[in-house]
Amino acid sequence: MKADIHPKWYPNAVVSCACGNTFTVGATKDKIQVEICSNCHPFFTGEMKFIDTMGRVERFQERQKQAQKSGPYISKKKKIAQKKAADDRTPKSLKEMLMGLK
Repeated sequence: MKADIHPKWYPNAVVSCACGNTFTVGATKDKIQVEICSNCHPFFTGEMKFIDTMGRVERFQERQKQAQKSGPYISKKKKIAQKKAADDRTPKSLKEMLMGLK
């Protein structure tokens, strides 16, 4: 095996959360900063709150508003069916009209 290829191991690395909670773990860095931990995560606390990182919730809500303004989404199959129905309403040729009389 090659020597000196593994990073240094810190058995008592300190993890600091944004909520103020700190705990120790084994890691390759001596200090770790996290945004959320088990003390403040909604899954573990049972609270209903948004965890917004870099405005993701606001961007999602803005996209929802724009989608409601533009109207319902029509799939490609429905568009083809609507076009076909519109073509059926167009005036027929003289030959088609005479063939339909029989």
